[in-house]
Amino acid sequence: MTAAPGVWQPHDEMRRQEEVRIEAAGLEFECTSAARLTWTAEEDRGVLELRVVPDRTAVVRVAWRVPCVGATAFWAADGGEHRGLPPFWRRPRTAALEKNAPVGCLVGTQDQALCTFAAGEVVRPVRTRTGVVEETGEFGFWVEHEAEPGGGLLLRLDLTRRHFATTLAGVADWWRTLHGPDRDVPRAARMPAYSTWYAMQQHVDAASVERQAGPAAELGCEAIIVDDGWHSDDRGRGYGYVGEWEPSPVSFPDMAQHVAKVRGEGLAYLLWYALPFVGRHTALWDRVRPYTLAYKEHMNAAIVDPRHPTVRDLLAGHLTRAVTEWGMDGLKIDFIDQFAVEDPPEPGPGADCATVNEGVRRLLAQLPGDCLVELRQPYVSPGLWPYATMIRASDCPLSPAHNRQRTVDLRLIAGPLAVHADMLMWHPDESPQRIATQLISVLFAVPQISVDLTTLNPAQEEALRFWLAFFRDHAEVLQRGDFEPARPDLAYPQVTARSGGTVITARYAPMPVESPETGTLWLANGDASTGVLLRVSRPGTARATVYDCRGRTEGDELVTLTPGTVEVTVPEGGLLRLETTA
Repeated sequence: MTAAPGVWQPHDEMRRQEEVRIEAAGLEFECTSAARLTWTAEEDRGVLELRVVPDRTAVVRVAWRVPCVGATAFWAADGGEHRGLPPFWRRPRTAALEKNAPVGCLVGTQDQALCTFAAGEVVRPVRTRTGVVEETGEFGFWVEHEAEPGGGLLLRLDLTRRHFATTLAGVADWWRTLHGPDRDVPRAARMPAYSTWYAMQQHVDAASVERQAGPAAELGCEAIIVDDGWHSDDRGRGYGYVGEWEPSPVSFPDMAQHVAKVRGEGLAYLLWYALPFVGRHTALWDRVRPYTLAYKEHMNAAIVDPRHPTVRDLLAGHLTRAVTEWGMDGLKIDFIDQFAVEDPPEPGPGADCATVNEGVRRLLAQLPGDCLVELRQPYVSPGLWPYATMIRASDCPLSPAHNRQRTVDLRLIAGPLAVHADMLMWHPDESPQRIATQLISVLFAVPQISVDLTTLNPAQEEALRFWLAFFRDHAEVLQRGDFEPARPDLAYPQVTARSGGTVITARYAPMPVESPETGTLWLANGDASTGVLLRVSRPGTARATVYDCRGRTEGDELVTLTPGTVEVTVPEGGLLRLETTA
């Protein structure tokens, strides 16, 4: 169904703000602007696209409400660890190219999406306010951004009441349609990786990286990511020495030779850059001072202004050199969100774009287009998809629950990008069961391992080897299958991916697991409880094979499935394979 285009002419063009009401898809929308507005509303099977266009460049706001009936959670790209129902009076969110994404979903019982919305603008700032309206018991939404006559404010609402993950996948597909083709995501971006950060912090050098490369490749990693510390001998955890991006002559005396040696082990090599920063103690300091957005006292560094081509050429040149001269396969680009400075100064002479957002976009467009590029939460805008191959969960060392929630959140809206977990680390005395549960917590993402692999005991190594093999063998289903996380209000206690006749479910709490009528169920037990309840819908038989956290077979038998619930024992960190026949 398509609603007829509408037009609204303010009665008094001198008034600061006017309002128009639009009825579409059973909702009433209030549109406000200082400009004359036209609009179109197109609805197709419960999905509405509303476009509101001003006759001159102006801020446009669209607001609406839905009954808050059966609501359990509000999902947002920057929702953090709390997924309750916020009050409408809380501070608005801002999404832009450098930070966040303009999307949200009101989730109800049975994981139904009561209302999923997204804005089409993914570069310039978009402000949203969402929450419970106390006076009416409704859930309120508004979205606003500066709009131009040529495009206006474009809004997508999904009111189909499908599973919330399905509606968010629809948003990602919509963004891809709006903003063009993506970069290819090569195999190495989707395979397990080794990272130096938690294992070495800034105490990284060529010898230590090479010492980990062989074991990492042998265990199943296909990339190594060298983090902070390669560019300086300073170990102060600040950024006063970043910006020149020359390898430390002490730690990395011959970077190209070192990279070739690591790549000879069969690993792709990615190098870390804190892109926006130039440190106070660098030779570049005086040169960039006229081109800064802000100075970060606690970081001892300035954020440079990408609206200037001089700055973009400088930064892009450093990163390009890593690929062309040192043989890097990729770049880990950190701190893009730091470009999102509140109230940036007016651009100085020589700037060629008015907004920082556009400057960041032009900067990323100058990077080599044929290499791996890792980004990170919270810079999750689909406007970054053309410039990246993978996106990682924000830092949460030794926190499996947070790593699970963040990787699932990313999977829901990452579109074409490979989603990576934050690096996995553990105490040297950790049990293989708990190492396995960490890996299971990020089962639907790409694991990055960050421990000293040369000091693992045999049980730890067996657990790591077993689960990395599972990631590799089932990557197509885990990363590209139909994705169905459960209960965002409870931080996803169960997650499922399915493709063809294969279903993979990870269990993080004692919840029943749906048993498929036919095909193969892989059940990873990420909970300490071992009595797993299978919910069976029709009678049949199945071969049940149980593995412990190290991949050792604990049971292999035919079982009878009767409708109702069937209990099987799966050890903590272990795996069940259930081959069902009718």
